[in-house]
Amino acid sequence: MTKERSELKSTGYEIFIGILSILSIINLVLLYVVQDQYLDTVLTVMNAIFSVIFLADFLYRIVTAPSAGAYFFKHFGWADLLASVPVAQFKILRIFRLIRVYRLLRDVGVRTISRALIKDRAGSSLYVLLLMGILVLEFGSLAILRVEQYAPGANITTASDAIWYTIVTISTVGYGDQYPVTEPGRMIGAGIIVLGVGIFGTFTGYLANFFLSPKNPAPPVDAAGTGTATVEGLRQRLEESEAKLTEIRKLLTGPTG
Repeated sequence: MTKERSELKSTGYEIFIGILSILSIINLVLLYVVQDQYLDTVLTVMNAIFSVIFLADFLYRIVTAPSAGAYFFKHFGWADLLASVPVAQFKILRIFRLIRVYRLLRDVGVRTISRALIKDRAGSSLYVLLLMGILVLEFGSLAILRVEQYAPGANITTASDAIWYTIVTISTVGYGDQYPVTEPGRMIGAGIIVLGVGIFGTFTGYLANFFLSPKNPAPPVDAAGTGTATVEGLRQRLEESEAKLTEIRKLLTGPTG
């Protein structure tokens, strides 16, 4: 249990990695099941993003592991490394990451997970924002491409157009070079804009709180114990004062004795 807890990173981080692992495996299945050029392009871009995230996760785990060798050989670190390589044959190894996250969180317990998420609300919110951004990028691109691709006068006709439109819309930049021409496309675009404003607004607030909040906040004062602490402090000062007075009296009466 001790080794498993030491291997466990923050609860929010483990859940974030677990959800990304599930999504990457689903994308991998879709790449082989659904034979569509534009879908393949979007999923390939998303899998490239996942590869970067999983490579960073591998480096983070091996650097912070109590034993780098034990993590690499006994806890499937080699599978994490190979799953991060942008090679289709290795991506199925991401299931090992999912199994490990499930095992670690199962051993910790649901109550402990809930308490940890509530205690670290800022960090958990950050992972939720990152996950929302990834989900909006993938499914927003697929949705806007689906409704706009064959519409008369459409300018979002390829997967790269859809991805570019989603990125500039979710970031609230809105260059205007790509835009929806259908009613469903405009509704999807409006949803992406609203989510983008919420994501970046909350992320900005998180950064402001991170940089401006004191690093070592003062410990909370226990109102119930304030009176007791004050009395003990006064008593200790009185005892010190009496000791000093006793020493002064001895010094003053010493020569006369």
